[in-house]
Amino acid sequence: MKIKDSPLDADARAMADLAEVTDWAKVAGPDTGETGFEVVKALVHRVTAATNWKPWPDAPGTNYDKMQSWGFETASGTTMIVSSGLVFADVRDSGWSAYDLEPADIPEAEAGLDEHWPIAFELGVKTWGPPIWSSDYRNPNFVDEFWPGAGFDRRHLTIWLRPGAKFFLYSDRPTAGPLSPSVGINYTVYLD
Repeated sequence: MKIKDSPLDADARAMADLAEVTDWAKVAGPDTGETGFEVVKALVHRVTAATNWKPWPDAPGTNYDKMQSWGFETASGTTMIVSSGLVFADVRDSGWSAYDLEPADIPEAEAGLDEHWPIAFELGVKTWGPPIWSSDYRNPNFVDEFWPGAGFDRRHLTIWLRPGAKFFLYSDRPTAGPLSPSVGINYTVYLD
């Protein structure tokens, strides 16, 4: 197992960028599963109208046939990936993660997540305020308590409500079968 343990500076910037959006309903679109240029064009229009994020440039030769998401750059330099139903920050060099896991590494990966979760949780509370729900794998109702399946594949989960969205801060649940290739602490905005 290999470990990456970096300061949370980039996550702090990304979380602050997410906190600046006042109405996620303006970002959300019909989550129909459709793809193509018109879907991406509508998405770019919605996001730029609701935020100060700059869309990636339209590169010549881009094949939009299977695309339903697009990237945006925030004023702080965070890359956000946006689709009609969710938003996540493309922050790869921030926080703790474990990768190249083998079955024997699962207990060590779990311990690492448990050790680093409180730091990420504190950052979430500092940035987004008190959550509406927070729990972890020790709760026998964890998987379905917030909504059916919300805790599936997660070891820790905290949720904040925003107009038109739910912010999820979570850690992955490492498993030996099927083997988790990597685990870490992440956050995603689910659009209503």
